[in-house]
Amino acid sequence: MTQRKRIGVLTPSSNTALEPLTSAMVSSLPGVTAHFSRFTVTEISMRDQSLNQFDDSKILEAARLLADAHVDVICWSGTSASWLGFEKDRQLCARITEVTGIPATTSVLALNEILAAQGARTLGLVSPYALDVQQRIIANYRGIGIDCVAEQHLGITVNFKFGEVEPDTLRGMLRMKRPGSGRKP
Repeated sequence: MTQRKRIGVLTPSSNTALEPLTSAMVSSLPGVTAHFSRFTVTEISMRDQSLNQFDDSKILEAARLLADAHVDVICWSGTSASWLGFEKDRQLCARITEVTGIPATTSVLALNEILAAQGARTLGLVSPYALDVQQRIIANYRGIGIDCVAEQHLGITVNFKFGEVEPDTLRGMLRMKRPGSGRKP
């Protein structure tokens, strides 16, 4: 008998790509299922209104709902710590575990773990974000010793629109330019 594992995933409310992609990733893993809980995220920018969406109280309420499903782990599958600071995710994980009793992680912390394990010192960055958000991400990675040697960004601030970006657009963005030279394709 395959041991069942339930992954709880915290999802931005307006994100339409995350659930199908996550479900597709776990579909080939026997006994693994993904379960989702949302909290309000509609805009990604450096404006106070946008930054306040990541208040722990809203995220913790969504985590409590996942705990009702007896998930084995809770993952914040967003990238806000890449511009808000990596410590934000470490603190969030501690708070989720404190209020639910369930281990927690985030997609950004997992990415950083992989980069560290690989000894990465450079990266290329493709995102849908606006320039000020992109610049914060680049600065945060520089702060942990990883230089962004190429970047592209779309300048989008409406979170729902991220899911409407066509795969061909993303492929085209992979022909990157040096930091600070992002452009709309």
